[in-house]
Amino acid sequence: SIGFFIVVPIYILVALILKIKLGQQILFKQTRPGLNGKNFIMYKFRTMSNEYDIEGKLLSDELRLTKFGKFLRSSSLDEIPELWNVIKGDMSLVGPRPLPTKQVQREDLRQLRRLEVRPGITGLWQIRGRSDISFARLVKWDVWYINNWSLWLDLNILLQTVPIALKG
Repeated sequence: SIGFFIVVPIYILVALILKIKLGQQILFKQTRPGLNGKNFIMYKFRTMSNEYDIEGKLLSDELRLTKFGKFLRSSSLDEIPELWNVIKGDMSLVGPRPLPTKQVQREDLRQLRRLEVRPGITGLWQIRGRSDISFARLVKWDVWYINNWSLWLDLNILLQTVPIALKG
């Protein structure tokens, strides 16, 4: 309940900045495989420009990322809408990161073990390197998490996530 009262004003502020000041769509929606490979729509705050291409050429993600989007990503505020996925039961607070469908389809079969549990907003990958880790290491940590899950492990990961997200 306390978290709700902290998150809602931040959600409203970010949504207002995206819509009114930057004129962008507020949410980015993408289908991701979840528990048992069942697809769900994952929500995030939009961090990229609405302009997808210039003169027919698709821009790289780095070029499309807005200044405010960089801030949202570095602070992990872009993930606040994923709390709706938790409320709906598609995601958990802690668990393996839900990967894009195409990445799940093209990676090796060892990573499919990650689909045996509900995906999470945070996990070992978040507290041990975020996007600076290899896919193989991400899978290794996710499988370790699945094999060693406990309420205490989840609480530990959640407590470690807060200062890491605040530091950016």
